[in-house]
Amino acid sequence: MGTTSAAECLHQFVEETDWYNGIVLDALVPGGSWKRFPRPIQSWLRNYIGGTALYLVSGFLWCFYIYYLKRNVYIPKDSIPSNKAMLLQIIVAMKAMPWYCMLPTLSEYMVENGWTRCFSSIGEVGWPAYIVYQTIYLLIVEFGIYWMHRELHDIKPLYKYLHATHHIYNKQNTLSPFAGLAFHPLDGILQAVPHVIALFLVPSHFRTHILLLFCEAVWTANIHDCIHGKIWPVMGAGYHTIHHTTYRHNYGHYTVWMDQIFGTLRDPEEELEKAD
Repeated sequence: MGTTSAAECLHQFVEETDWYNGIVLDALVPGGSWKRFPRPIQSWLRNYIGGTALYLVSGFLWCFYIYYLKRNVYIPKDSIPSNKAMLLQIIVAMKAMPWYCMLPTLSEYMVENGWTRCFSSIGEVGWPAYIVYQTIYLLIVEFGIYWMHRELHDIKPLYKYLHATHHIYNKQNTLSPFAGLAFHPLDGILQAVPHVIALFLVPSHFRTHILLLFCEAVWTANIHDCIHGKIWPVMGAGYHTIHHTTYRHNYGHYTVWMDQIFGTLRDPEEELEKAD
């Protein structure tokens, strides 16, 4: 990948994570005392603070917009979840958040030690190769999350002891953006593992990988707001709401393609036609 040596590349990864740590931790731990912590602790602490802030801020803004500023526009009044239901979802997510943050911490550790196929700069491979690699990365993630999610339903002990925690939200008036991360910790980690597996299978841009992991918080909020966006082939909230009510359809993450290929797709437009 270009003329950058392996040692230089690993040093660039370390510099990049140090930069991320500085942005988050310097604001909360004055004097740079956080630098005395072992690197994995620094990464975990940054991920925990950043992940928690992103979840809470995006969730509150999203709920404020769709439930109050646009009340009765997107969601009928009798379908808006209660404040108590949303608070319980936040509690479940906050209990799991320290565990969730172990996955990006582990992936950073493996990247910094040269165990993955990551590259630090798009300039090392060029834009055409970056686009190809990123497309393959997303296909691996889409395939992996589909099957991980499906097996969490099909393997009964996994559903009973892990995934059922998330599926107590099975009606429109119990789903909200805050339900997006309201999982058993191991369940949430398992569904994000394909992001890390992809690092070993295809050359991956480190910064894009980190960005996608954190965008999961926003994406999962989006697909739990019950608003059908009607943007093909996006696996939006209309599809995912069906998943929460039938339990056997629409396991996909970003797109409808895996469900189309493996025969588990149920289209919300068709459901509306049947209702009429």
